[in-house]
Amino acid sequence: MGLFDEAMNMVKGQMAGGEGQGGLMSVVLGLVNNQQSGGLAGLISQLSQGGLGNAVSSWVGTGANQPVSGEAIQQALGSSKIQELAAQAGISPDALSAGLAQMLPGVVDKLTPNGEVPSDDLVE
Repeated sequence: MGLFDEAMNMVKGQMAGGEGQGGLMSVVLGLVNNQQSGGLAGLISQLSQGGLGNAVSSWVGTGANQPVSGEAIQQALGSSKIQELAAQAGISPDALSAGLAQMLPGVVDKLTPNGEVPSDDLVE
């Protein structure tokens, strides 16, 4: 099983059902795999530049993952991006932000083994 598959299985395990969870999974996949935005490295950069540098460094690093709030995710990605992604997922912007805040630390952690961002594409 590849690294990406492991991370997505972890995300699925965190999502024990609930309204909009499938849409949230699609958003997470889209953020991590969006090559136009730089993929995982681009997402990490955007979150870091959006004020989450210390938290994102903890996710990439080998230590404990720092939590973030939905509000912090919304501020880092921008409210217009959050609204766009929430519409795609079929959930409210607040629910999307909260879901991303819960999922992204673990997903980024799983996708950055040994504290390094992989340089190749995550989807085969």
